[in-house]
Amino acid sequence: MLKAAVVGLRNIGKLHCRYYQEIPNVRLVAVCDLDEKLAEAASLQFGVKSYTDLKALLENEEVDVVSIATGGIENGSHHFAPAMLAMKMGKDVLVEKPLSNQLSEAREMIAFAKEQGIRLACNLNHRFAPTAHRAKEWVEQEKLGSLLYINMKLTIGNPNESTPWIHLRALHPHSIDVMRFFGGDIQRVQAFMTKAPGRTVWSTASINMEFASGAVGHLTGSYDMDNRHPIEQCEIAGTKGRFVIKDVYNEVTYYPHQHSELTVIRNSVLTGMEGFNATFKNRLQTFIQEIILNIPPDDISGSGSEALAAQEVIEAAILSHQENGAVIEVKSLSKKTK
Repeated sequence: MLKAAVVGLRNIGKLHCRYYQEIPNVRLVAVCDLDEKLAEAASLQFGVKSYTDLKALLENEEVDVVSIATGGIENGSHHFAPAMLAMKMGKDVLVEKPLSNQLSEAREMIAFAKEQGIRLACNLNHRFAPTAHRAKEWVEQEKLGSLLYINMKLTIGNPNESTPWIHLRALHPHSIDVMRFFGGDIQRVQAFMTKAPGRTVWSTASINMEFASGAVGHLTGSYDMDNRHPIEQCEIAGTKGRFVIKDVYNEVTYYPHQHSELTVIRNSVLTGMEGFNATFKNRLQTFIQEIILNIPPDDISGSGSEALAAQEVIEAAILSHQENGAVIEVKSLSKKTK
């Protein structure tokens, strides 16, 4: 039985706590937040000990895995210190996206995890849906043939105006990871962005991509949409067919070329997932299972290296926009997608 701790106890951190208590072969043993009131409230809610100091938690509690669900600037500036401390103390670590809002910190985290032989994962939960896994099987079975294009849309309503790049850095690690999950490394990027009326941040983006395989792709992203409508769609086409994933987990449809019969798989038939938040449970459960199976750090799914690769694409998109739509080469540390 693995023992888990969660650091950062706002909405996402509490989801981690909830699902650690539902997943077999793991037990939530402690929670931590710099805000003592949040820590105490989570302690009461989940029936575990609370701390305001992670070092004290790790020195006093028997812990195998640590979830870092802190936030900060662009949802990532508070991840670095607790993740590095947990890895230094020999714990496997799962970090919310982005690994950090600073590439230099993300790269340092990857290098330190490798040096320590630690599993460093990221909560790239959009790929941890049965729809995505079934679609991945179709790609691997060559039902699509050679990939030609990968188009992605991820749009939500978010009024956050904290930094010019909040939309890109906070939201699109998910989008880029899904695209890389199916298409592999992205080598060139071109981006254009706009601000909705009254906004100060680059709240809507159009990003063109070229994959190392030769496939091309496009991401449309926005913080200016209505959350009552589906937030995400992914369409991937090849020489033999294409598929469309609707709204992350609800439905995936395979359209074979030269055949009229479609394959449609809907959530109620596929898994009966309770909703989008269940992707968090799937993601955490996968990480726990990989630890139990002693999967090597380089081979875990949704790894820190893959999260870093997505961040590098985002930074290339930001640079492209700053340079009036210039085409930017992406140098990724991740050489394979799991």
